[in-house]
Amino acid sequence: MTAKTIQIKCINKSARSNPWERITHVGGVADKQWKITQEHAIGFIERGEWNFFVSVKGDSVWVQVATSRFGNKYLKTQPDGDQPNNLLSLPECPR
Repeated sequence: MTAKTIQIKCINKSARSNPWERITHVGGVADKQWKITQEHAIGFIERGEWNFFVSVKGDSVWVQVATSRFGNKYLKTQPDGDQPNNLLSLPECPR
């Protein structure tokens, strides 16, 4: 099975500052508009079903699963030297 490559175009954030609690949902448009929880996105990546990327200012970077020092998993972009984090700079998804 080949993983789908999906672009994340929006996120929903909580008011929390912890990286593993900050993003609650990611979304975009594939065949139709979609939005899933961060936990579901992590599962898709870990099972090799979906590869996510973000595109900011014409540059695309892969989204990966990271683990906090407390053992909590969260999404982040591969290091590209760009600040702020490309994922956190995306617009809010419709509620």
